[in-house]
Formats: sequence, C-alpha cells, structure tokens
Amino acid sequence: MRGAAFVALGCLGCSSLAASIEVNAPPERVWAVAADLAQYPCWNPFFTAAEGKLVPGEKLEVTLHPVGASPKSFAPVVLEVRPGERFSWRGRLGVPGLFDGTHHFVVEPLSGHRTRFTQREDFSGILVPFVGFAPYKAGWERMNRALKARVEATP
Repeated sequence: MRGAAFVALGCLGCSSLAASIEVNAPPERVWAVAADLAQYPCWNPFFTAAEGKLVPGEKLEVTLHPVGASPKSFAPVVLEVRPGERFSWRGRLGVPGLFDGTHHFVVEPLSGHRTRFTQREDFSGILVPFVGFAPYKAGWERMNRALKARVEATP
C-alpha cells in the first residue's frame, strides 16, 4: 500500500502532451527543416528563435511563443540526437523539480514517401498542476502546420 501511495504522489506533478502531423515528403526533408534551428525565425510560429547546436550536452537559446501569450526565452540542454529520427532537449524553470520539460521532436517514416512529425513534451515538477498547457499545445500544432507547409513547398 505504501508503494502505491508513493507512486500516486510521484505522478501528481507529471504530465505529457503531444501533437503530430503527416507530411507529404520523405523523412530526410522533414528532418532537414526540423533540425535547422537557425532557420526557425523564418518559418516557425512557436519556436520563433533558436540558437545553438544539436549536440548532446549543448545549451541552446530558444524563444517560444505560446498562442495567446507572451514570448518566453529559455536555455534548454540537448539530451539526445539521432540524425534523421529524433532530437530532444530539457528546459527547466529554476532548480530541478520545480518545473522541468523534456521536449521530443520525432520524425517517423510512413509508406508512400510520407512522414509523421511529432512533438511530445514530458513535464514534471511541483508547479505542473498549476500550469495551463493549452497555449503550448496550440503553438505546437501551429508549428507542425508551418513545418508541413515549408517542407511540402520545398522541392
């Protein structure tokens, strides 16, 4: 019983969100756009600025713009990069355990030279129950549509 209570309490500050889109282009083209952080200001309505290298352990400088909210800057650390497949970073508010978010960008091949692009974020920390995530998810959906349009317009 004690173990179950501990697990339940441990999950009170946890949450995950995801947004996916199918792109009519091969994974290599989707990856080329999604992983080119320097070009984000040219097309990305959610991550409106991103500087740094997608190398595990590197710190990035990113500005995000949730739908209906003010832009926010943060400095996530790159956790994983699998070229052509996925990359992820972790951002935090202050000290670990307060509000942490691990954001995953996944490029998945589908049949017929199509690709599924997914953004997923796993949130943890004591502030998670007090955060409204709708503006962020709406921002990811806007980004996904913009990525699709950019990739499909590129020969």
